[in-house]
Amino acid sequence: MNDDMKMVAERLKGLREIMDVSVEEAAEVCRLKPEEYQKLETGQVDIPVGVLQSMAKKYNFELTTLISGDEPRMRHYFVTRKDQGLSIERRKDYTYQSLAYGFADRKADPFMVVAPKDDGSPMHFNSHPGQEFNYIIEGSLKLVIDRKEVILNPGDSIYFDSLKPHGMRALNGQPAKFLAIIF
Repeated sequence: MNDDMKMVAERLKGLREIMDVSVEEAAEVCRLKPEEYQKLETGQVDIPVGVLQSMAKKYNFELTTLISGDEPRMRHYFVTRKDQGLSIERRKDYTYQSLAYGFADRKADPFMVVAPKDDGSPMHFNSHPGQEFNYIIEGSLKLVIDRKEVILNPGDSIYFDSLKPHGMRALNGQPAKFLAIIF
């Protein structure tokens, strides 16, 4: 696991401890078993952005605080220039850029995501409370939601209940770039 992910795990654990939240309570908020949640805090496994967002919403702190260690300060507007979003190394194969990391008290978290070309490995599934919107910009993406497969191409979008297990895979030997907004 990379150093950035270990730092996120440390911040997650530190904020939970400062707020005097038990592992069991945090696991319940994230809809995980306590032992699954504890693994996230070790920095040895990928932490889904939805888990971070669930904790941030429940305990009223900014997702950016967990991701970067900085507090967002902007309240009227926040501009993110092309390819200048806050990089998040959530999983080794996907790239995420937070597009609103500097805006305080966000109601949603937009990310620019690049899914790598299919390497033949098993699809990774996750789930998190809330809803998600994905808009395909480049490439084609196979999205599986609760065992239902949907193929999305540039210009296509989907809005779904992100509590349902979902996973994605770029198609046609090319990466897929999409806008993901988590509510």
